[in-house]
Amino acid sequence: MKTFARNTLALGISLALVSAANAADFADMDPVTLRLAHVVNEQDGFHIAATKFEELVEERTEGKVNIEIYPNASLGDERTLLEGMQIGTVDMGVITNGPVANFVEEMAVFELPFLFPSPEAAYGVLDGPIGQELLDKLSDVNLKGLAYAERGFRNLTNSERAVNSPEDLDGLRIRVMENPVYTDTFRELGANAIPMAWTEALTAMQQGTIDGQENPVNVIHSFKLDETQNYMTLSRHTYAPAIFVMGMPVWNQLPEQTQTVLKEAAQEAAEHERQVNADMEADQLAALREAGMEINETPDMEAFQTAVAPVYEKYGEQFGDYLPRIREALNQ
Repeated sequence: MKTFARNTLALGISLALVSAANAADFADMDPVTLRLAHVVNEQDGFHIAATKFEELVEERTEGKVNIEIYPNASLGDERTLLEGMQIGTVDMGVITNGPVANFVEEMAVFELPFLFPSPEAAYGVLDGPIGQELLDKLSDVNLKGLAYAERGFRNLTNSERAVNSPEDLDGLRIRVMENPVYTDTFRELGANAIPMAWTEALTAMQQGTIDGQENPVNVIHSFKLDETQNYMTLSRHTYAPAIFVMGMPVWNQLPEQTQTVLKEAAQEAAEHERQVNADMEADQLAALREAGMEINETPDMEAFQTAVAPVYEKYGEQFGDYLPRIREALNQ
């Protein structure tokens, strides 16, 4: 017991010294406010990640770095936010990987259909050397990648009919992200793929100018898509990361100790969001069913995977050695 007490006391003193050192790091720092924007609502996983990040950063900088969160696309759509970060009119955001890949095309390798067999497999690649290497490439376009949060495994919804195989998608007008891999994936599946910003897609579903969309369960639930979409197919066709990303103009102005806090807090907030998403999915599916949505949990996955083979033929070499490296990592 005495040994345990001594160890506990030593640990407490050690943590106190670390805390005091961290506080000292920021004692002379002028207060900074960073505006973090995203395009979804306050029930969404992006907002959960953003609020956790806010909490961690403000705590670890003794309140010297204040995070202001702007949800609901109040500062613009995702492309607009990224362009704002490049020139310094927006500080940072949680941004879906698809639009980020329009700035560094190799990042679209993660968007290839049926690439990751599970969330854990995706996390291993994203949090490892391959993912970090791609985050670092963002500096070439005046952006700073901090960590991978998640949009999650994407699933299909539509207002017209149940979908079990690619043949059922024939002619359906499906909104996809403004990213060529998504567009080509759904064209190979037989849909009329329509790239558009998410804010426009919500209106288009309400007006009936598109038939459906594809997104993770948490998005379908938080945006109450059951009000316009009668059918969901748990196709899990793509795992979509999201990125805590900053503009290099603001990143370069921050002291090194602040940069360290931001990067570590982004990773912890990302892992927090992943866990919350996993914990909530079963309840969200149940709520959508109760609201009247018909959900197909066992579509013909083999048929879907076969149909998208041309996407790999078209894009495989475009990503350099990233696709074979990811496959190698997944096989280890």
